[in-house]
Amino acid sequence: MSHYANKAFENLIKMAQNNNFIKPEHYDKYSVKKGLRNKNGTGVLVGLTKVGYVQGYDVIDAVKVPKEGALYYRGIEVKDFVKGFQKEDRMGFEECVFLLLFGKLPSKDELEEFNLLLDELRFLPDGFTENFLLKLPSKNIMNLLQRSVLFLYSMDDEADDLDVENLVRQSLELIAKIPTIMAYGYHATEHYFNEKSLFIHPPKRGLSTAENILHMSRHNSKYTKTEAEVLDLCLVLHAEHGGGNNSAFATHVVSSSGTDTYSAISTAIGSLKGPKHGGANSKVKLMISNIKDNVKNFEDKNELKNYLMKILSKKAFDNEGLIYGMGHAIYTLSDPRAVLLKEKAYELAKEKNNIKEFQLYSDVESLTKEIFKNSKGKLMCANVDLYSGFIYDMLNIPENLYTPIFAAARSAGWSAHRIEQILSDKKIIRPAYQHVHGDNDYTPLSKR
Repeated sequence: MSHYANKAFENLIKMAQNNNFIKPEHYDKYSVKKGLRNKNGTGVLVGLTKVGYVQGYDVIDAVKVPKEGALYYRGIEVKDFVKGFQKEDRMGFEECVFLLLFGKLPSKDELEEFNLLLDELRFLPDGFTENFLLKLPSKNIMNLLQRSVLFLYSMDDEADDLDVENLVRQSLELIAKIPTIMAYGYHATEHYFNEKSLFIHPPKRGLSTAENILHMSRHNSKYTKTEAEVLDLCLVLHAEHGGGNNSAFATHVVSSSGTDTYSAISTAIGSLKGPKHGGANSKVKLMISNIKDNVKNFEDKNELKNYLMKILSKKAFDNEGLIYGMGHAIYTLSDPRAVLLKEKAYELAKEKNNIKEFQLYSDVESLTKEIFKNSKGKLMCANVDLYSGFIYDMLNIPENLYTPIFAAARSAGWSAHRIEQILSDKKIIRPAYQHVHGDNDYTPLSKR
């Protein structure tokens, strides 16, 4: 921009800053529940759901009382669900999708038929890869996922039909296709922006979603049984987290307007793209790298603890004062997803001869809990991002695929919440905002 244009732009920025900031006292004056949170930290009740439920505390006499965390899918505690399919030595994500969408565990025959259906739906429409993914690549794969989902609208003759039969069809197609789009989009990014060879591996029938992700995203398509099992667990644990999480709530809000499935799921992907929601596991990896660069002996717990305290005091890493992968809005004593992932992370670390780094993550968890308890009198638990980032790193999954994998999993929960919203609540979601600007008179242009 020219000097004049720069000056004009600077003035616009100042006006935007001055005229769009609302003073904190206004929120107190009108008892606004910022972030839809009550004063005790609990969420404001805005809807009902049968899909998923998160439990991290009890409320007794309006006070939060900590308890061990629990996550339920259609009333089944997720740890029981996970132990069930792991005990039978099989993948669980497809069963999880069935449960979330249809509200019951599938029989053996139903699960086999469902897997065959997903096999059919993983393939992209003719010309989609060549004319969209390869010709219009993106450096950010979440951005590519959003655009791809919207592009699929134009290829659906029943795109705006809200009958349940059509909603189920669209949901299954997106759940099956998003991993394929993600893998192809990654290879396109590597080819066009990083000058790497282009690899396009078609989905394989008979493989699970986790196995297909590893098959399609890796150049040589090879993976171990443990690798597939660990990624499958990640997908299961990321598939749903109640109706109040930001992307699920966004799905409810947009769906309440009567819009199409592709617009609703694209909106959810946009929500998940935000670093406060889906991007935290990437932050964990960066933080751990920073610790290894700055702590001479990270096996020395005193030395590690001192550096964690520097991070918390905004004197190290990104100066935000946060230990990424620690703490959660609902879970207090434990995040059940982190507990389950930690077990599998240990198994994978043994296979990869990476126990030393696993111990670093475990020490970050225990030391952060200790710091918060001793210095602030607060409870702090590890969340799902602490160990999912470590797992993805051990799986050699590129960092720009971390959040897209989250999206591939959460598409199941989003779809279930969308169907529930359309069938159960016909009113458009329309909360209130208090106007605090005051009235102004219009001034003619000649007198301004």
